[in-house]
Amino acid sequence: MPICGPKLSICGIILSIWGIIQLGLMGIFYFFGAVALSEDLPEVEFDPEHGLKDFYSKIDAGYTQNAYNCWIAALLYLATLVFSAQQFWANNRSSLSV
Repeated sequence: MPICGPKLSICGIILSIWGIIQLGLMGIFYFFGAVALSEDLPEVEFDPEHGLKDFYSKIDAGYTQNAYNCWIAALLYLATLVFSAQQFWANNRSSLSV
């Protein structure tokens, strides 16, 4: 049963593919610690009492958490892609049976 029309389902497919590619790549870049993405990390202050190892471990944890967030959002886009593709298939099937 079609819920969205054929144009909306195509738009959903295109946006989902774009989101999966973009967020997947951003997740990879976060996972490898790209310096260009450091502005989006949670704010961490250097504490001289705990030293540099603690500071670097907090930075690495921030990179890892952002990578996981990007990958989770990419999986949500994958669910949207599946739904949009099913709607596109349902619209094409209903137009053939009429």
